[in-house]
Amino acid sequence: MSAPDEWLLVIDMQRVFADPPSPWISPDFYEVLPRVQRLVDAFRGRVVLTRYVSPQAPIGAWIDYFEKFPSLLRPENDPVWDLKLAARESDFVATRTTFGKWDDRIARLVGAESTIAVCGVATECCVLSTVLKAIDDGRRVRVVTDACAGGAPGANELTWSILAGFAPMASLWTTLQVLSPDYAAQASGCGLIG
Repeated sequence: MSAPDEWLLVIDMQRVFADPPSPWISPDFYEVLPRVQRLVDAFRGRVVLTRYVSPQAPIGAWIDYFEKFPSLLRPENDPVWDLKLAARESDFVATRTTFGKWDDRIARLVGAESTIAVCGVATECCVLSTVLKAIDDGRRVRVVTDACAGGAPGANELTWSILAGFAPMASLWTTLQVLSPDYAAQASGCGLIG
């Protein structure tokens, strides 16, 4: 099971990435959802669930971005932003208007020395952005590969290739590895890349 100082960051497991008619649907969302839920259950009390919401008044490059996706300029309480997971009261929900979710608030919540396990959607966008921000903050990050859904076919494999260059700060794991009884001992090693 997870190490006692490790936190799980679940990136954007929301309706907008799962259900039509959204233009942002991840084709593997429902395939990874049960694995993500198992991880959330295993990390009880050490879970951050993130939600992407569109900015209310886009600025800079976000203006151009939302010219491409005007149907998703919606208020924060719109059902399209709802999580598709069964959250507990002990789970922290972080709502952000950025691709990368790692920030000072999450860093303070999880503590300075905690390792971070990351899963969610979309692998090549919000997951990767979050992992890189956490690495820049000096965190060790374990990405749970089979609990990540890409926004397009082949996105996961490309992302894993990119993250291989960040070893040993980033390592790749499977859900079974993370849920195994000897995970905490293995976690001091290097995972699938390292």
